[in-house]
Amino acid sequence: MKNLLLSLLFLAFTQFIFAQAEPPKDWFHLDQKENNYQGVSAYKAYKELLKGKKAKTIIVAVLDSGVDFKHEDLKDIIWTNPGEIPDNGIDDDHNGYIDDIHGWSFIGGKNGNVDHEQLEITRLYKHYRDQFKETKPESLSRKQKKEYQRYLTIKKEFDKALDDAKTNLKRFEDLLDALTALQKAYGKDEFTAKDLPEMKTKNPAAGQIVAMLKRGGSAKDLRKRLEGAYDYYAKNVSYYYNPDFDARKIVGDDYANSYEKYYGNKDCMGPDPSHGTHVAGIIAAVRNNGIGMDGIADNVKIMSVRAVPDGDERDKDVANGIIYAVDNGAKIINMSFGKPYSWDKTAVDKAVKYAVKHGVLLVHAAMNDSKNVDENIVFPNDRYDKKGLFRPRYAKSWLDVGALSWKKGEDAIATFSNYGKKNVDVFAPGVAIYSTTPDNTYSSYNGTSMATPVTAGIAAVLMGYFDLSAKQVKKIIMQSTVPLTQKVKKTDTHALAPMTDLCRTGGVVNLYNAVKLAMKK
Repeated sequence: MKNLLLSLLFLAFTQFIFAQAEPPKDWFHLDQKENNYQGVSAYKAYKELLKGKKAKTIIVAVLDSGVDFKHEDLKDIIWTNPGEIPDNGIDDDHNGYIDDIHGWSFIGGKNGNVDHEQLEITRLYKHYRDQFKETKPESLSRKQKKEYQRYLTIKKEFDKALDDAKTNLKRFEDLLDALTALQKAYGKDEFTAKDLPEMKTKNPAAGQIVAMLKRGGSAKDLRKRLEGAYDYYAKNVSYYYNPDFDARKIVGDDYANSYEKYYGNKDCMGPDPSHGTHVAGIIAAVRNNGIGMDGIADNVKIMSVRAVPDGDERDKDVANGIIYAVDNGAKIINMSFGKPYSWDKTAVDKAVKYAVKHGVLLVHAAMNDSKNVDENIVFPNDRYDKKGLFRPRYAKSWLDVGALSWKKGEDAIATFSNYGKKNVDVFAPGVAIYSTTPDNTYSSYNGTSMATPVTAGIAAVLMGYFDLSAKQVKKIIMQSTVPLTQKVKKTDTHALAPMTDLCRTGGVVNLYNAVKLAMKK
């Protein structure tokens, strides 16, 4: 499984093929009773409950790909380090990071930034492949045999994934070639299925092109989507599943030392801040300014902590990103990323414990694999590996968020969303979410990546308007969800089940309900 950033192109392609009517751009702010959309009732909350009230400012760290802090709808709510003088090359606040004006990047170095990266399974595959290269299994100790068995499991999954990526790359190459041939035969680059005469072809790819056009759209539109899918699988082959690709040399840290803190660079925007910028806008894009869209919260400063590349994030960077955010005043950390394997969970666990100890709420995406995460663990998570008799087993100020669609009834859950009766806490709007994207643009994205900042925005409102602790905010969010009483489709089996089988609360986050509950505290 890849992080959420990787799935955007593929999701866009499938949306084109199976396009349906879209909801209003602001549907996630709407109210079920008043607007007939299962949004979070944000407009209603501000109009009826929060009008005239004042809130303290809450710093929300967006641990992500980077944020475009110059965006017209974000520039006024970007966190600025009060102890740092911009671009003077001096660590003025003595926090170990030079010129960290709006945040920090743990995936950059003196000579640039990490863009593409391997997946964690690839890094583990390479590690074990090199470790067991000259090894005879029968000579291994019991502990080594256990690791060797893990290697065989990883190798099997890795080999299949790489083979699938190569197969799909060839498939989309053939489809693009077929579209090019069709355009050449027709004598035009732009046409629709209605323009084409009935034709019979022995070329399967050409037949698929015609079938795709019959579902709607033009040849140019289709080419754009096919090229996006081709690029996606090309990255799978060249970067994500390439054990010989080394992006880490850009950073220049001692990667073997998970507890090394002071590395990276000040470029917290990075080469492609699309994902992080979209997340930031959902949380806190300036409200009621007549520009673009409104974020959920009106009392936030966004801190950009860059730790998520185009590939799988590394545990060392996640841990340091969490610690950096806590040390620099963040009270909520949005984490719209995840993976099925972990390199050093202990390091991440220590950082999570540090955040919990300092009263920080961590809001995490359940991920987009259409799986039950009670059975298929996602990292990072709220469960600590090393347990003692009197040590906590779980992070008490952590929320895992699944994605809700704007559709009704049994199709209410986003088809891609993971779920889990034990390991997903709540669901939130995560389909067709319109938000900020780089260079003063706006786009609609899908993902639990989008549901997570909806929830983080609600948390910021509660924390700022009512001066609540992280644990209190989590409790209120969970107690104030709107239950989905009709059975919904599980995203892996498509079997109908009560919502209580998909998450702990059986409901969808709601700002109006949460504020009402907070007012009673």
